[in-house]
Amino acid sequence: MNRTPAATGPLRRRAGRLVFEQVSGGAEGRARRERIHGTPGPRWFAPDSAVARVHGDAAMFVGGLRALLLQSLHPLAVAAIADHSDYRDDPWGRLGRTSTFLAETTFATVDDAQRAVDVVRAVHVRVRGTAPDGTPYAADDPELLDWVHVAEVDSFLLTHQRHGARPLDGPGCDAYLAQTATVAARLGVLDPPRDRAALRAALDRHRPALARTPASDDIARFLLTEPPLPWAVRGFYALLAGAAWSSLPADARRLVPAPRHLRLPGAVARQGGQVATRAIRWALAGDPPPPTPPS
Repeated sequence: MNRTPAATGPLRRRAGRLVFEQVSGGAEGRARRERIHGTPGPRWFAPDSAVARVHGDAAMFVGGLRALLLQSLHPLAVAAIADHSDYRDDPWGRLGRTSTFLAETTFATVDDAQRAVDVVRAVHVRVRGTAPDGTPYAADDPELLDWVHVAEVDSFLLTHQRHGARPLDGPGCDAYLAQTATVAARLGVLDPPRDRAALRAALDRHRPALARTPASDDIARFLLTEPPLPWAVRGFYALLAGAAWSSLPADARRLVPAPRHLRLPGAVARQGGQVATRAIRWALAGDPPPPTPPS
């Protein structure tokens, strides 16, 4: 995700291609990346903005796992995932769509960014159903949209501060939340948090609704115990997963079952996350996106 120009050597380039293509697709994903970063025109955010710094770093690999685990603890959010997502049949496709949305709204031209928002809003209108307890849900419910956003930005920011190459200072953290709030508002979130105090308040407001359910257990098992990866790389993946699980709030960790080998002391899990994100950052620097043309 970083655009370090020091990427040299065939091994590094091959590693970068493999990592990128795993999460974003092959030729199709590469073409999207060329369009996102290479199309001239104004952007919502500057290349050196806080949101570009966070969303462009390898720490997002840990943050994405944490966000999914945390989001799944809301019974209505996880019901929508279970009923309308193909995460088990096409996990990399789902991951690719999510990472593409983040890339488009962070790095693409304003036209492409708005188009990405419009597509997601159109999908949300169709995602409706009933949770196992009989409670109806709708993906465009502002309260549910708020929880999904809050879980994401809390996860992305926290893991960036732990594992990012250039952690933000206090004002930078608030700037990140203010910038992501502008995208959330376009998606239909009514009052997204715009600083750290508002984020803490939002997490406290949602906490009573969180619960462990069979669907949340299934997602945790899929992400932490049964990842769709070759055995040869599962040890490396375990470093990311352990860092993600250990970084959850204590009350959330009690609701998310994790295998014994991931229940490491916080300092150990954090060090493992550092090792993994540094390796991903090194690899991705061998296959950087094209430079963004001036507006």
